Amino acid sequence: MSTTDAGFLSKERITAPRNFNRWLIPPAALAVHLSIGQVYALSVFNLPLTRVLGVTEQTPADWRLTSLGWIFSIAILVLGLAAAFGGHWVERVGPRKAMAVSAVTFGGGFLVSALGVQTHQLWLLYLGYGVLGGIGLGFGYVSPVSTLLKWFPDRRGLATGMAIMGFGGGAMLASPMSVALMDYFSTPESVGVAGAFVVLGIVYFIAIGFGALIVRVPPEGWKPEGWDGQVAGGSGKASLVTDGHVHINQAMRTPQFYLMWAALFLNVTAGIGVLGQASAMSQEMFPGVITAGAAAGFVGMLSLFNMAGRFFWASLSDRIGRKTTFSTFFILGMVLFALVPQTGNLGAVTLFVIGYMVIISMYGGGFSTIPAYLADVFGTRFVGGIHGRILTAWSAAGVVGPTLVNYIRQYQIDQGVAKADAYTITMYIMAALLFAGLLCNLKIRQIADHHLIDEEAEPVRPVRGGPTVAADAQN
Repeated sequence: MSTTDAGFLSKERITAPRNFNRWLIPPAALAVHLSIGQVYALSVFNLPLTRVLGVTEQTPADWRLTSLGWIFSIAILVLGLAAAFGGHWVERVGPRKAMAVSAVTFGGGFLVSALGVQTHQLWLLYLGYGVLGGIGLGFGYVSPVSTLLKWFPDRRGLATGMAIMGFGGGAMLASPMSVALMDYFSTPESVGVAGAFVVLGIVYFIAIGFGALIVRVPPEGWKPEGWDGQVAGGSGKASLVTDGHVHINQAMRTPQFYLMWAALFLNVTAGIGVLGQASAMSQEMFPGVITAGAAAGFVGMLSLFNMAGRFFWASLSDRIGRKTTFSTFFILGMVLFALVPQTGNLGAVTLFVIGYMVIISMYGGGFSTIPAYLADVFGTRFVGGIHGRILTAWSAAGVVGPTLVNYIRQYQIDQGVAKADAYTITMYIMAALLFAGLLCNLKIRQIADHHLIDEEAEPVRPVRGGPTVAADAQN
């Protein structure tokens, strides 16, 4: 990379003047998160990819759904790893460089995948969308969030809700667009996936690149005009909000980090477990009442509540506090998960749908509230890196949640249990997991002062096993 390019992408180049309008930053965050949120719509390509050779029907040489399912799993796994290892780098070099990496890897992942479809090489899809796309997902996910937290210290929940709402809504745009592109490029000899991948790769490269162009970071010492330094949702006797900052490495030596990791893991495990089975569960619990078409509409509504919940719950946390918000997720979630089987027994479709939508809204709300929660407990200076590492909870939950639901359901059916009743034990297990999450959340306390960096000390690396001083504070 040339010196000019390095300067254009550098953190110093995007430091805003003190009179900069901070409301110009949310569009940059949305441009990135609406793009990478496409991962939730990846399933629309599954069936066409099983007919790449046969076109109208699957041939013995075509890929199987079981093999294609690994594309999504690899992408989510790499997302967590990229966020964990790249979060600190994002804090050091700034969001523009991180967003540029996201644009190149996420957009480029589609192009590599298109080549894989064209040559019928599945490993290229694993490499393209799974590995390269996963890197783009990880860097694209954490960089706008940490930036918004610095611009909106007075409304941390609102800030993270604005960004992560886009990730939940990305599939609502990507799904119809992907179907339309496949229809456009389809021919008697092609299902149109390769052409759709090429267009999507270019579109997402431009969209994420737009976010990288307009993003800015606040100058040193900046704060909103008229702000008294009080964090919304953080006042009161039991406040968790710290006045200082904890270095990334030191944060991982605190019980708060692991309690918050467990709280996010358990909330996501419960939500993602039922999200993946929403269509099948609705049809099997209400046979003859909920048709395949109605189930598809139900899944679409869940996407809407997933997106809306990310904004609603994160914004509400500014009023009631992050700890109270997570406790609400767990308490209300326990009740709803325990009641879901009863709605099937009663034939109460409306109650089932309402309960499911609230559950999914809290699933999304957990993602959008956790960055503000981390900023409250650990401070904002290194929150991008800490957020990246806490997202490994998402990767773990993405494996555990669906596995629990799918395998327990199948075991029940194999034992002769009717499909309509096969989810009862699973729902009770999910309620138990949420109870464990509630206990973890209730144990979170304000960070001890000895974990905070020394603002007046020279910036040095943290000492292993001891309190951390201002490492990387000037970067």
